[in-house]
Amino acid sequence: MREALNKVHEWPSLYMFKFIMEPDDHRINAVLAVFPPEVEVLRKYSQAGKYVGLTVKEVMMSADEVVARYDQVALIEGVIVL
Repeated sequence: MREALNKVHEWPSLYMFKFIMEPDDHRINAVLAVFPPEVEVLRKYSQAGKYVGLTVKEVMMSADEVVARYDQVALIEGVIVL
């Protein structure tokens, strides 16, 4: 993943993280706690409201930082990392 990120990004770079989960406040807050408070967060609910997609935009300094964020979120049960 690091190599692929380095091929398409020049660091620092604005990166969009994407996650899908059931719309549970505890789970959403756990994901958002991984990021600093100043990031831009977009929420999009599925038509039936069973799922929510989170897009988090943050300026990252390296591919290693991106991978570290994904690794942290991957530990949260019920979150699909895209």
